[in-house]
Amino acid sequence: MAPPRLTPETDKFYRTLEQFRLADLEATRLLLRGGSVIDWHRLNFGSEDEAHQFINAQDFNLDNPRDVERIAAVRDEAIAYLRRHFDFPVPKPVAALDLPGLLMLASSSGHRQMCACAILKCMHIVHHLEGRELLFMLPFSDQELFHLVEEKVYRVMGGMLAHGFPILEFIGGRKNKDSLYQKLLSKSETIAANIYDKLRFRIVTREPHDVFPTLEYMLRHIFPFNYVIPGQSTNTMVHFRSYCEEHPHLATLFSEMQLKPDHEDELTRMENHFSAQSYSIIHFVVDMPLRVPEAMLERAPPQARALGPVVFVLTEFQILDRATEQTNEIGDASHAAYKERQKRAVMHRLKVGVGGADTHNSHVSVTPPKKT
Repeated sequence: MAPPRLTPETDKFYRTLEQFRLADLEATRLLLRGGSVIDWHRLNFGSEDEAHQFINAQDFNLDNPRDVERIAAVRDEAIAYLRRHFDFPVPKPVAALDLPGLLMLASSSGHRQMCACAILKCMHIVHHLEGRELLFMLPFSDQELFHLVEEKVYRVMGGMLAHGFPILEFIGGRKNKDSLYQKLLSKSETIAANIYDKLRFRIVTREPHDVFPTLEYMLRHIFPFNYVIPGQSTNTMVHFRSYCEEHPHLATLFSEMQLKPDHEDELTRMENHFSAQSYSIIHFVVDMPLRVPEAMLERAPPQARALGPVVFVLTEFQILDRATEQTNEIGDASHAAYKERQKRAVMHRLKVGVGGADTHNSHVSVTPPKKT
């Protein structure tokens, strides 16, 4: 059976590599290389429609007066912080801008552009911290929150599949308890808060060149680029700079990017010591903005109302093309081989710890794992 093809309706929303804009490539780079939006010094929104779409991805609705009030409160706290600690000069016209206005000003140039960027960076931190605080106030289990995230992701991915996006496979899942136990026992940091993939989604595209456009669409409709977790991206599929230089349109955009090409290489990289050298994947973690249903907010303490309606849920995504997936399932790179290496390492750690020699059970000795 032939795979579905893009429909004319889909073409309006799905951007091929030749249709990428600078903002699209900047966001994709941040996702692939594990950077932080706090390091940026400008935005690249070309219209208010783009700014509104970015706001929608944060799970805010500017037609909702409560959301407008919440955004204004975050803006005012960000400006107050800048003034309290840095004597930061914020012109009154800038301080009065709504969020679309700040996003467009941050995409322009001049002194006020820098001011808008500083305010937006602080807004990002204020909103994220208060969303986390709200999460701890809600009387819900992880499983209830995961269900809401799944509904959000499945809704968008279902639409992509229905309109013929070049996606051959989409799978969602949650780690079971035994997998969580084994992962923590295999990690040097045995802290539950460091598990980022309790909830994960996997996308397989038709061809390698479908990966970037699929990611770009997800960045606009499922999660915004600013909540990709810095330092938690693994990209063993695509050398970003070389990939851009091989595509004339992307090469032009690459030359206009705001950070030096090797900027993210200075970050601490996420590394999985049990993955084979031949294993290829694009993997990243998002602190997914999730709007809490009104019925759930009513069960929270009264002071939770001041924190807005959005919480954040750590969510892992993996994306690769079909040919790469097939290669990954051969020999040392297969998932079964990966799990066996991890299991042997856990057994060794449980029995003799680090650097010990298990003289009574030599059959559980571990071959040093290959690094990605």
